[in-house]
Amino acid sequence: MPYELYYWPGIQGRGEFVRLVLEEAGASYIDMAREPNAEATLTAFLERADLAHPSFAPPFLKDGEAIVGQTAAILLYLGDRHHLAPSDAAHRLWVHQIQLTIADLVGEAHDTHHPLGGDLYYEEQKPEASRRAKWFRKERIQKYLDWFETILARNPDGDAHLVGDTLSYADLSLFQIVEGLLYAFPNTTKAILAKSPRVSALRMMVAQRPRIRAYLKSDRRVKLNEQGIFRHYPELDD
Repeated sequence: MPYELYYWPGIQGRGEFVRLVLEEAGASYIDMAREPNAEATLTAFLERADLAHPSFAPPFLKDGEAIVGQTAAILLYLGDRHHLAPSDAAHRLWVHQIQLTIADLVGEAHDTHHPLGGDLYYEEQKPEASRRAKWFRKERIQKYLDWFETILARNPDGDAHLVGDTLSYADLSLFQIVEGLLYAFPNTTKAILAKSPRVSALRMMVAQRPRIRAYLKSDRRVKLNEQGIFRHYPELDD
């Protein structure tokens, strides 16, 4: 049976981290966000009263009777099944730790345009967003990408991957993070990437993998836009 991936329609968001793993694995899956009445279907699933372990929010993955929520947990689940995570416990945990740090970065990127909360439009919090985005550009992007650069440099199996000598779901997620930052903060991110050769090389390596390259060129890849996590407001990248 194919996996069913549930997420909000029309945006990449956190669901895109899962899509990249499914695409790289060549897994059979139904992207429920691209199906008719996607939002109503998602909402109905979240409100089901018969689930012993309901998800708090999307994305979540349905694999037969198993339902897994939270991006990092979904990737841990898929990584084990599709050879995108190390087999030994220590490295498996290390990949998971990296993914949780990526989740922190995703949250901080979102808060640059919605620092007061998602119940307000961006236009209702522009002064606060400008202040938050300035701190994120000046302090946080550099700090995170430096950390990834350090991990790559210290990998005893070579600096082409974050962990070990083969692709993991953390590599795919770092690719997605860089793509999002380049969209939202192109000026800042390009300058930092110029000083981050290993991160830049990993991004290019992932983009050239046959299944990922085909996915990026397909209509299955929703374009980044101003409804998702990574949003490009020029005034926030000054």
